[in-house]
Amino acid sequence: MLRALTACLCVLSLAGSTAPPARYSSQLTIYDLNTNATTVVHRADDVWEAPNWSRDGSFLVANSNGKLFRLPVGHASAPVAIGLDPSLRCNNDHGFSPDGQLIAISASSPASRQSQIYVARADGSQHRLVVAAAPSYFHGWSPDGKYVCFVANRDGRQFDLYRVPAAGGQEERLTSDPAYDDGPDYSPDGKWIYFNSNRGGGWNIWRMPSDGAGPDDRRAERVTNDDLEDWFPHPSPDGESLLFLSFPHGTPGHDERGLRVQLRMIPLQNARVGGDVHPRVVVEITGGQGSINVNSWAPDSRRFAYVTYAPQPAKK
Repeated sequence: MLRALTACLCVLSLAGSTAPPARYSSQLTIYDLNTNATTVVHRADDVWEAPNWSRDGSFLVANSNGKLFRLPVGHASAPVAIGLDPSLRCNNDHGFSPDGQLIAISASSPASRQSQIYVARADGSQHRLVVAAAPSYFHGWSPDGKYVCFVANRDGRQFDLYRVPAAGGQEERLTSDPAYDDGPDYSPDGKWIYFNSNRGGGWNIWRMPSDGAGPDDRRAERVTNDDLEDWFPHPSPDGESLLFLSFPHGTPGHDERGLRVQLRMIPLQNARVGGDVHPRVVVEITGGQGSINVNSWAPDSRRFAYVTYAPQPAKK
């Protein structure tokens, strides 16, 4: 999700041109918690983002240049594009339904330059629009497959959290705090939605009941509270662990992908929410935007996927 907190207009009076955008190479990587070892699944000289694991554990799905691709896990093979309508330009918010039969996709199109949310068959066919209001970015499925949760801006000022029936219907607002909320993902038991927010100062992980934070967001609970800027919490399928991305202190948003960031984890079982939580650093990488925007846990809860980046020389 490319959602800048601020916007600026830079005028170059001498050269009459702006600097070219930063270029990055990508490595899609799997981390194994049993061995603390990493395996690179795919290398590319352009930006790849946001791997999801298939529900049977046999392949990853990631996006690049507006398309979605399948990447086998067990053997080396070239990525294969998923057969989505070519008019859809996918961003880095996508994920399979709990039964693996459907995939939710955030994408722009000729009808909307801003992101909307679609649900399609897992092979990309039969896509249908489920959230037409824009901008809207998918982030998670409820464990029963009835809802998708997402982040959206409806007032031109702030991003809040919502859910909508996966079959289509009226969206329901879940948070209303004037802070910036993002990255919602369901706990496996369906009781909680974990998310990141800068409410209270700094970016931390929060949670709320899955039916919403209630009046004045009184049911929202802070989970982390330290000097790093925490984004995109993802509960493991077995409900034991919470994985999230941590930017350096003072990083204002999540749009950078060339920073030294950490993938950190806390136990969910018997964790003291709002107490003295000490996240464990699993791995430190060069990354950020696109590394783990959406849930990237393997079904076995012992592996997860992520993307690292390396700056590339600007094209001449």
